[in-house]
Amino acid sequence: MTARHARPESNSDAGTDTGAWWWIRTVLSWVLLLAVVAVVSAAVVVPKLAGAQPYTILTQSMKPTYPPGTLVVIRPADTYGVGQAVTYQIRSGEPDVVTHRIISTGLDRDGDRVFVTQGDNNPQPDEPAVQPGQIRGAVWYSIPYLGHVNTWLTGSTRTTVVAVVAGALGIYALAQFAGAFRGRRSSGGST
Repeated sequence: MTARHARPESNSDAGTDTGAWWWIRTVLSWVLLLAVVAVVSAAVVVPKLAGAQPYTILTQSMKPTYPPGTLVVIRPADTYGVGQAVTYQIRSGEPDVVTHRIISTGLDRDGDRVFVTQGDNNPQPDEPAVQPGQIRGAVWYSIPYLGHVNTWLTGSTRTTVVAVVAGALGIYALAQFAGAFRGRRSSGGST
């Protein structure tokens, strides 16, 4: 009399894939999802909630602290002091800004406070001194290389990319739910 051994179900027979490839795909997809959420949060959500503004460093003037392509997020402060990196209007009332470090403070001819700024990589201080009203805010945090993406994502491009990413995340979530639902239905009742 020979003993019959039951053949174990293979992963494909069970309707679920639990092999190494499944784990690798799952981990990579979660890492990618979390990375996208972190980048979007750091570049868009956190600044919006905190009343901050993202800017991109375009020149070499703040190397090595903020090389070109760095995204700096600035927010207004009650006071500004020596050593702070600030983003300010180059000329009052105009949209062009620069991010440099305050190296000293002083008073102008009228007795009003002014800030002397200089890029970390520049040999000379900026001229003229910066009025408090020109300062948009101090650097709160920075993210290297993300400024390139911020520069690329402007206007209609930003709207399109946000819609595509949101749609892709929605489809991904639906696929995950559908897969979990199918897994439950196929294993439902069998133990």
